[in-house]
Amino acid sequence: MRLALHQPDIAGNVGAIMRLAACLGVGVDLIEPMGFAWGDRAMRRAGMDYLAQAEVVRHADWMAFAAQVSGRIVLLSTAGATSLPTARFRADDVLLLGAESAGVPAEVHARADLRVCVPMRPGARSLNVALTAAIALGEALRQTDGWP
Repeated sequence: MRLALHQPDIAGNVGAIMRLAACLGVGVDLIEPMGFAWGDRAMRRAGMDYLAQAEVVRHADWMAFAAQVSGRIVLLSTAGATSLPTARFRADDVLLLGAESAGVPAEVHARADLRVCVPMRPGARSLNVALTAAIALGEALRQTDGWP
């Protein structure tokens, strides 16, 4: 199982997701361009000393990423048709999260094999992308017996 971030905007969220992935033993795919300058300082500040343990692959763009995906792409989106409690995950799924400011473009949404939303109270707009990653990854690892 992997986490993938499509053109992330906020270095702190990327660092938090990289720390999550390092602690739980899943890889991270970063799909560029990113909305911030990639650098050790920003990542260290956000991910602390866990970043050396994270398996991170950077992709030049969506096409480069999509060309190498071997499992299903599971898009986590407020526009997802499947509620997280009813979603069924597989061990080789790639959990894809969009940019904090814009989500993912229509062609990325269309390419997803499964579109999942985290249920929220009426009137709530969205969760932070790192929180969404943690909630969905936790459920996916539970279902696939993938906890370290």
